[in-house]
Amino acid sequence: MTILQRARSGLLDAVRAGDAWWWFLLGGTPLLIAGAWLGPAAQEAAYAVLAALAGAGVLTGLAVHRPARTTGWWLVAAAMTCGSASSAAWSLAFLDGSPPGGLTVVDAVYFAMYLLVAAALAAVASRGASALAGMVEAGVVACTAIVLGWVFLIDPFVNDNGGWTSGSTAVAYPLLDLFILTMAVRLAVAAGGLTRTHVLMLLAVATMVASDIVYFVSVSSGGAWSGPGVSVSGWMLFYLLLGAAALHPSMAARTADRSGQEVRSSRRVTALYTALVAIGPLATAYACRRDLRAGDFDLADVALPLAATAATAVLLVIRLSHTSALVNRRAAELEQSLAEQAVLQERMSHLALHDALTGLPNRLHVERSLDEALRRPDPGTLLMIDLDGFQQVNDSFGHPTGDALLQAVAGRLTEAVGAEGVLARLGGDEFAVLLPGVGHAEAAAAVQELLAALRRPVAVLGHRLHVTASIGVRNLASASGSAEVLSDADMALNAAKRAGRDRAEAYDVRLRESQLRRIATVERLRGAIGTGDIVVHYQPIVSLTTGRFTAVEALVRWCPPGAAPIMPDDFIPAAEDSGLIVPLGEQVLRDACRDAAGWHARYGIGVTVNVSPRQLAEPHFAAKVRAALSDSGLPAAALILEITEGMLIGAGPHARQSIAHLADLRHDGVRVAVDDFGTGYSSLAYLRDLPIDILKIDRSFMPAGDDAGEQVALVRTIVGLAHDLRLATVAEGVETLEQAAVLQTLGCDKGQGWHYGRPAPADRTTALFAGEELQPVTASRESLAHRRS
Repeated sequence: MTILQRARSGLLDAVRAGDAWWWFLLGGTPLLIAGAWLGPAAQEAAYAVLAALAGAGVLTGLAVHRPARTTGWWLVAAAMTCGSASSAAWSLAFLDGSPPGGLTVVDAVYFAMYLLVAAALAAVASRGASALAGMVEAGVVACTAIVLGWVFLIDPFVNDNGGWTSGSTAVAYPLLDLFILTMAVRLAVAAGGLTRTHVLMLLAVATMVASDIVYFVSVSSGGAWSGPGVSVSGWMLFYLLLGAAALHPSMAARTADRSGQEVRSSRRVTALYTALVAIGPLATAYACRRDLRAGDFDLADVALPLAATAATAVLLVIRLSHTSALVNRRAAELEQSLAEQAVLQERMSHLALHDALTGLPNRLHVERSLDEALRRPDPGTLLMIDLDGFQQVNDSFGHPTGDALLQAVAGRLTEAVGAEGVLARLGGDEFAVLLPGVGHAEAAAAVQELLAALRRPVAVLGHRLHVTASIGVRNLASASGSAEVLSDADMALNAAKRAGRDRAEAYDVRLRESQLRRIATVERLRGAIGTGDIVVHYQPIVSLTTGRFTAVEALVRWCPPGAAPIMPDDFIPAAEDSGLIVPLGEQVLRDACRDAAGWHARYGIGVTVNVSPRQLAEPHFAAKVRAALSDSGLPAAALILEITEGMLIGAGPHARQSIAHLADLRHDGVRVAVDDFGTGYSSLAYLRDLPIDILKIDRSFMPAGDDAGEQVALVRTIVGLAHDLRLATVAEGVETLEQAAVLQTLGCDKGQGWHYGRPAPADRTTALFAGEELQPVTASRESLAHRRS
C-alpha cells in the first residue's frame, strides 16, 4: 500500500469514527489566526485553499456518511467550488499587479456562492420539512433585516453618500446576506431538532453575515478592497465551519417534520415576535430623526421601513391564520381521537369483563355482580359448575375440540339459565351461575335442570361427546364478600367431585373445617416426610397353592411421636392434592426396597409398592426406581409396582408418560400389578395391550353373605380372564379360611388379607418369615358345596 493510499484509508477511518470534523477545524485554525496579517494575494490564496478543502470535506462526508438526501450537500460543494475559483482568480490578479476593480465575472462567480449556500440551506431544511415550513418566520426575520440594513447600513453608507453610482460591489454583500440569513432562519425553525451539523452550518452563516457587515462598513468608509482583518478571519472560519459540518456524522441524520407543528406559545417566542414588529417603527423613527437633524429628509427612509413593517404584519397574520387552522385541525383530530378512545375503552372494558372464547362474563364480572347482590336483602344463590373429564377430551381429541365443547356447553347453559341469572366462565372448564333472589328450593330445581341439560350428548367437530358436570351450591344469605362466596362454592364443588361427580353438593361449614384440617395435615406431613415419623408396614401375600409367603405389600404409616399412628386414608388424599405424594412415595419405595432386600435374599420374598399417578407423571420416575433398587441391592424381579386402573386409561401426555415408565421398568424385570381390579374401567383393551403382569381382585368380590354365589361367579370370570391373558391374580381382603379355600378352587394364584396377617413393621414381618411356614389351604366339603351353589 502506497503512502497516498494509507493516508486516504486513515482519513476515511477518522471520518467514520466521527472525529474528522474536529481535526478539520483544528487544522485550519493556524491559517485563520494568521489570515489578518497576510497580504491580499496570500489571503485570497488562503480562501481558495480553505474553500477547496471544505468542498473536499463535503465530498468525503457524502461518500462516508451516505445521507438519504444529497441535493443540499451537492449545492454546498458547488458553492465551495465557486468560492475557491473566484479567490484563486483574485489571488492571481494581485500577484499580476492588476487588482480587480468594479463588477467582474469573478465577482459574479463569487456572488453565486452566496446563492448556492442559500439554496443548500433550503434543501437541507427540506430533509425533514415541507417546502413552506418556516417560511413565515424566515420572512419576518428578512423584513426586519431589511429595515435594519437600510437604516444602519445602506442609507447612511450608500444612499446618503451617493454610493449607488460609485461602482463599488460592497453593497452587494448585505443584499446577498439577506438570502442566506432568510434560509438559515428557515433551517433553524423547520428542521426539527437541530443536529450538530445544523449548528455548524448556522454558525458558518452567522460568521459570514458578521464578516460581510464589517467589510461593507469598512469599504464604504474608504477602507481597503481586501477588507479588515476581522472580516478576513471570519471568511476563513466560514469555510472551516462548512467543511466541519459536512464531515460530522450527523450530516446524514434524519430530522423530524415540523411542518404541522404549532409555534410554541411561550413567553420568549411572544417577546421575539413583539420585538420584530416593533423594530420597523422604531427604526423608521430613528431614520426620520436623523434626516431631520441633517436637514435632508428622504422619503425612502420612511417608505422602505414602513413597507417592511407592513410585510411583517401580513406575514404574522398569515402565521396566525395558519396557527388557527392548525389548532382547529388539531381540535378535530383530538375530538376524533377521544371518540375512538371512548370506543376502544368500551371495548377494552368489555374484554376485561368477558371471556374471549365464549363471550360470557368472566370471573371479574362475577365478583362485581356478587358484591352488588350481597348488598341486597335477598342476594340469591351461586352455582359453580365444573365439567367432569374435560381434560380427557383435550387429551383425546385436541384443544380445538375442547374449545368447541366449551362453546357448545356455554350455549346450552345460557339457554338453561335464561335471562333471570348471570352465567359466567371462570376459566378452563369452570362456569358460574348467579341466581339473584333465588332460595334453596328454586336453586335445587335449577341445579337439576342444569345437570339434565349437560347430560345430553354434544356434537362438536364431528365427535359426539358425552359430558357431565359437578356443581357446588352456595346460598348467599350468610356471605360477607365475593371472595368468600367463590371459595365456599369451590369447596362444595370439590365435595361433589369426591362424592362421585355428575351431582351437586351444597356448601356446609363442615367443608371449611375439613379444608382447614386438610391444610393443617399437609403442613404437618411436609415436616414429617424424610424423617422417622414415616414408616412402612408390610402385609404378607401368600400362594394359595403352597401356602407359602411370596411377597409383601408395603403400606405407609405416619407415626407422630407420642401419638397413635395415622392411617393412609387420613393423609394420602391430602398428600395427593398437595403434591407431597411424590416425595412421600419415593421415601416409601426406598424404605421398602431396603427392607425387602434381606427377605428376598433369605426367603425369596418380593415386595409390592403402591405408586401414585403423580409419581408416574414425573419425568424421572423410572430413574428413581432404578436408583432405589441399586442402592438397596434388591433385584428388579423382586419389585412389583402397584397402580390403579385409571392411570393407564385414555390418551394424553400423562398416560403416555406412565405407560412409557412402566414399559421401561418391565424391560428391567420389574412387574406391574393393577390394584382393585373390577371397580374401575375394567377395559379388556388395556388388559391386552398395556404393560401389566398381575390383577389384584378387589376385596368387595370376596365371597360372603347372601351374595356369595354372585361374587364367586365374578371372581371365577376375573381369574379365567386373567389366566387367558397370562396374568397372575391376587385376591385382596381374604379374612377367613373358607374364603381362601374358595379362591383356591377357583384357580386364584395368591391371597392377601387379615387371614394371613395384618400390616406390621419390618421387624415383626421378619419374625413372621422366620417362624413356621403356613400349611397349604385345603378346600372343605362345605366350601366346595358353597362354591357349586
